Amino acid sequence: MIYLWFVIAGAVAGTCAGLFGVGGGLIIVPVLVWIFTAYHFSPDVVTHMAVGTSLATIVITSISSMMAHNKRGGVRWDIWRIMGAGLVIGSLVGAAIAEKIDGQALQAIIGVGAILMAIKMLFFSNKEQLGKPLPSSGVQFGAGTGIGLASSIFGIGGGSLTVPFLNWAGLSMKQSVGTAAACGLPIAVAGAIGFAWFGQNIENLPKEAIGFVHIPAFLCISIVSFVMAKVGAKLAHQLPAATLKRAFGVLLMFVGAQLTLSGLGIF
Repeated sequence: MIYLWFVIAGAVAGTCAGLFGVGGGLIIVPVLVWIFTAYHFSPDVVTHMAVGTSLATIVITSISSMMAHNKRGGVRWDIWRIMGAGLVIGSLVGAAIAEKIDGQALQAIIGVGAILMAIKMLFFSNKEQLGKPLPSSGVQFGAGTGIGLASSIFGIGGGSLTVPFLNWAGLSMKQSVGTAAACGLPIAVAGAIGFAWFGQNIENLPKEAIGFVHIPAFLCISIVSFVMAKVGAKLAHQLPAATLKRAFGVLLMFVGAQLTLSGLGIF
C-alpha cells in the first residue's frame, strides 16, 4: 500500500511542478513526511529521509527541465559554471548540517521555509533588471553556495531562490528560469549524495534506504512525476497565471503551517 502512496505523491508533485513552474521538492518533502510518519518510520529519520529522497527525485526532473530550457536558449552556461561550484559545496555542507539537526526541529525549519516561500509568491514578484552588469564571479559563487546550502536543507531544487537572484543580476525572466532549472541539477546531485553518505550509519533506517534516500520512494516518485509534469504544464496554459500563483501560495502556506506546528509538537 505504501507504494501506491508514493505513486500518488509523484503524481501530485509532478502536476504541481508543471502547473506552478516550481520544483516538486516543495510538495514532495511534506508529503513524504506524512507518508513515512503514517507508516510508523522512526521519528528520528522521517524528515531527513524525506529531504534526501526529495533531492534524489529532483535529479531526474531537473535533467528533463534543463534540456527543455537549453533547447530554447534559456540557460546561461557561463553563469551556471561559476555558480555550480558554489552550489555543490553549499549542498554538501547543507546535508552535513541537516544530519546534525533533530528531526522535529528540521521539520519546523522546513515548515517556516515553506511559509516564507508562500509569502513571496503571494505578495512579491520577480522583477527584471535588464541591462544591468553581471555581479562579479565571487558574488555569483557566494550566491551559489548560499542557495545550495539552503536548498539542500529544505530538499528543493532552489529555483525559488535562484530565479530572484538571477533577475537581480540582470538576466531576463526566460534566462533566469532556464538557468535556475540547470542549477537544480548540481544541487540535487550533491545534496542527494550528501544525505545518502551522512545517513549511512544512522540507526532505525528502513532496509530499503541508502542513507537518507528511500529507494522505492525515489523510483516511484521520479517516474510518475516525470510523466505528470507534462499534464501540469498543459493545464498551466489553460489557466490564468496570477490565479495559479495565488493557489500555490495558499497551498504552501497550509503545508508550511502544518509542518511547523508538527515540528514544534503543537499539532
